Amino acid sequence: MKNITRIIAFSLLSISIMFSSCNPKLSEKDLEEKAAKIHQSILTIDTHNDTPMRLTRSDFNMAERHDARKDRSKMDFPRMQEGGLDGAFFAVFIGQGPRNPEGNTKAYDRAIKIFKAIHETAEKHPDLVGIATSPDDAYRLEKDNKIAMFIGIENGYPVGNDIGNLKEFYDLGARYITLCHSQNNDICDSSTDKNGADHGGFSDFGIEVVKEMNRLGIMVDISHASDESFFDAIKYSTAPIIASHSSSRELCDHPRNLNDEMLLALAENEGVIQICILSSYIKKDEPNPEKDSAMAILMEKFNKLTDTDTIERDILRKEWGQIRAKYPSKLANVQDAVDHIDHIVNLIGIDHVGIGTDFDGGGGIDGCFDASEMGNITLELVKRGYSKKEIEKIWSGNIMRVLQKVEEHAKSLAT
Repeated sequence: MKNITRIIAFSLLSISIMFSSCNPKLSEKDLEEKAAKIHQSILTIDTHNDTPMRLTRSDFNMAERHDARKDRSKMDFPRMQEGGLDGAFFAVFIGQGPRNPEGNTKAYDRAIKIFKAIHETAEKHPDLVGIATSPDDAYRLEKDNKIAMFIGIENGYPVGNDIGNLKEFYDLGARYITLCHSQNNDICDSSTDKNGADHGGFSDFGIEVVKEMNRLGIMVDISHASDESFFDAIKYSTAPIIASHSSSRELCDHPRNLNDEMLLALAENEGVIQICILSSYIKKDEPNPEKDSAMAILMEKFNKLTDTDTIERDILRKEWGQIRAKYPSKLANVQDAVDHIDHIVNLIGIDHVGIGTDFDGGGGIDGCFDASEMGNITLELVKRGYSKKEIEKIWSGNIMRVLQKVEEHAKSLAT
């Protein structure tokens, strides 16, 4: 029996060698052509960018091409088209402020202003884009050669203590809510609050928020949430959850990333993690206490701004650029980012990973510094042997599947 097994194994190896010799390794040019063909033929969705912060400025036009090296803008419609990016979730980002009635009101007002700016942008350019709220919308817009503008909320702070706000946000197009940001809020604990946990995960109000999100059909997003908040999301959400812009903690030890235990739980939940291409979430930065201190002070100033502090906001953006110029760090690259995809695929399978760039919120790596270079991720995936079907799942299939499941679950709760 052992001899027969060896003969079979040897025969299979011989067949493998024969076929490999008949199919020589593709040249760099062949790989680039194959990747370009795949990239253009599939739906490509980025699940997180902070570009709407720029849309509220009168001097920023999404229909004009900008220079990421000069004004630090990473996304606009021309560069999305150049990079073969068919759609994205545009984030209504609200920095965490005081958790009191006045703070909640300001956060809500700011959120409404950003929602308005996103819709006005789409209305100004109906030949280029359309608002999307479902997978069907995304595929229809792709067929019409238009960009799909999905909307997500980054930080549940604008919900305040009024759960009724969720229905209003849903009606305005929000299809995910990142439950918190860099600090704890009234919903849950953050992974990076320097003061530690307030709730040990979700608050009682947070549980009600997630239940209402399930009822409405809003995806629960746990990027930025603490580990305890993540597991509470798994526990209390009756629909799959997402991490709209996070990476693997195994490869980059950052509290914003998910460890392997969390990834396994996410797969069991049928959810998806969207790899964030913010360099420090992909590859550990060299220690730089002076830069970290300067950035922390700047973020504290940002979080204190109100909706009317437009001049101060522009000043702080310039300071941000000055700090980055003063303390330059070597960026992670596309290969490093795809290492995260590899790790997640090997751990929990191809059905649970995607891409959320965090452009205009710090995202951008060597080889994929702005939206015009999105095809380089597909090229690296092709080089590593991913099939067209697998690449399509990474770029859109997985997140569209989750959104569809969340929609269907909401309908089932209504019957």
